[in-house]
Amino acid sequence: MSHHVVADDRPRRTWIASLASTVVTLPLAFLALAFGALAPMACDSCSEADAHRFDASFAPAWTASRCGLVLALGVLVASWVCARLKPTAAVVLAAAAPVTVFLAWVVFMALLDWP
Repeated sequence: MSHHVVADDRPRRTWIASLASTVVTLPLAFLALAFGALAPMACDSCSEADAHRFDASFAPAWTASRCGLVLALGVLVASWVCARLKPTAAVVLAAAAPVTVFLAWVVFMALLDWP
């Protein structure tokens, strides 16, 4: 008597997590990028001292924000790559992508010296 092992032929649906993450992450990243780009307008009517403090804090905050958004994009791409190979990792990465965008925004806000 031979035991025949039947492979699970059901398609894995982990791509749904990556798709949902894409639908959430990309607009969130766009909003974070737009907010960061418009942030210097907050100091248009500042005094010269406030403007210097804000400008000094903006460069590192903007760099950190962009690095965080690139990291979020990398995590999102990795979730798509892992969707077939490592389904559990794909779901975790898909969940991590929008969280990474949010954390990048929090770091940006924390680094800025608002007037």
